Amino acid sequence: MSTGPVDPTTTTAWTRLAGLAAAPRPDLRSTLTPAWVEQQTLVAADLHVDLSKNLFDDEVEAALLALAEEVDLHGRRRAMFAGEHVNVTEDRAVLHTALRLPAGASLVVDGHDVVPEVHEVLARAYDFAERVRSGDWTGATGRRIATVVNIGIGGSDLGPVMAYEALEPYRQEGLSCRFISNIDPTDAGQELKGLDPETTLFIVSSKTFGTLETLTNARLCKAWLLERLPAGTDPSAAVAQHFVAVSTALDKVADFGIDPDNAFGFWDWVGGRYSMDSAIGLSLMVAIGPERFTEMLAGFHAMDEHFRTAPDAANVPLKMGLLNVWYTNFLGAHTHAVLPYAQLLHRFPAYLQQLTMESNGKGVRWDGEAVGYDTGEVFWGEPGTNGQHAFYQLIHQGTRLVPADFIAFARPAYALTDGDTDVHELFLANFLAQTKALAFGRTADEVRAEGVAEDLVSARTFPGNRPTTSIMAPELTPGVLGQLVALYEHITFVEGAVWGIDSFDQWGVELGKQLAQELRPAVAGDAEVAAEQDPSTQSLIRYYQENRGR
Repeated sequence: MSTGPVDPTTTTAWTRLAGLAAAPRPDLRSTLTPAWVEQQTLVAADLHVDLSKNLFDDEVEAALLALAEEVDLHGRRRAMFAGEHVNVTEDRAVLHTALRLPAGASLVVDGHDVVPEVHEVLARAYDFAERVRSGDWTGATGRRIATVVNIGIGGSDLGPVMAYEALEPYRQEGLSCRFISNIDPTDAGQELKGLDPETTLFIVSSKTFGTLETLTNARLCKAWLLERLPAGTDPSAAVAQHFVAVSTALDKVADFGIDPDNAFGFWDWVGGRYSMDSAIGLSLMVAIGPERFTEMLAGFHAMDEHFRTAPDAANVPLKMGLLNVWYTNFLGAHTHAVLPYAQLLHRFPAYLQQLTMESNGKGVRWDGEAVGYDTGEVFWGEPGTNGQHAFYQLIHQGTRLVPADFIAFARPAYALTDGDTDVHELFLANFLAQTKALAFGRTADEVRAEGVAEDLVSARTFPGNRPTTSIMAPELTPGVLGQLVALYEHITFVEGAVWGIDSFDQWGVELGKQLAQELRPAVAGDAEVAAEQDPSTQSLIRYYQENRGR
């Protein structure tokens, strides 16, 4: 790997792409031939990926692949998989891929093999999950656990809750999970409502055991538990039986009252947004069981191997990441929609928001130099067909280019019929119709041929040529979910490698947290601290205090 990033704008490929972007765009009505569809339909593990409805041709593809070569994307990929310190600002390796290496594999990082450590933690977490699932682990009064509450935020919340929702058909009956993340006390209040303290287990997920939101919520839950357990219950025993931790700060875990033997760690080479397949997924392990969690890890690993070894022209994460660069830097797109035609993936777009925007929302390269080009995309989306009745209008007929990924499955989780109609087939007809309509649109002459009055023709004309990628799989299994998550992890990596940024730090989230701590006394009524604030902040604090009755 080169020692510093290559400015992509200095490459021959970038200049070539700029010229291609200035030329008329490919017209999908004429370019979408059977040969092109066959060429651009790729397979990655269980995923069937159709890139043919994107706005590119052989020339654009060749230039994008050349750009990858010129910025040494392949070298950076090798460095990441080898455990080199590609997280430059924190001087760390980036090894979420090591979390799903099979037992018996070997990866030496900074002088020691990390794979045995990964599987040792995984085995301990699996053993704990089985004890909860079987009823062997009980609460302080001897009753079996019925509800697991995961307390975390960011990567310690978004991944587990997304996967818990996605894999609902695989959950154990009689055992449910809830998730508390927001420091808004309403979040804890709502999630604790109706729970039986004797059958509730809390998982506190914080690597440093110092995250403000997580520790505040953990203390709220601890107080809730101790106030509601039967009189005479030993408080120390109660916390030890009803709280476990995912953390490496064993001293702070012990100070909270959690037995350090019931703390499950991970490593500084695992970023929070890349950690759902580590012990951070403990709540998911309890919900679906170690066997299914192992299947999910195998799905992650299958996509890792595809990204690591597949030729460029057949490499799905590589090509999807490069297409995102094409849209962002050359065609003026600012956002990217992810539209799962699967209700179980309703939290997937929210999960991708952190993965992609915390990773690539950067204005400096990894050498500290300011970028001179756009980076990052605003990821967003909702499940179909809900989105069709909300924001698809803008995608179809608006003035903004919105590349979109459509995700669907051949076999539904719930095969229901409406009379003689297979409802899943009706659902998939919508999936197919939307990508077709976005690609081809409807011309004014086609609208006129339908008998539409002339003064309404322009309003009912669809320009088409709106780019989409279609991702399908046989069904949404744990393995397929792992493949989908890893696919977008590697897409994110590709974009960051082209832009020369460090996709694995997140300094942008720190300033607000620091200022919040400084402002707490002012919000609580410290006039001296309030007087140090800017006029707008002072005004807002006064409004709060007046309306709170402070």
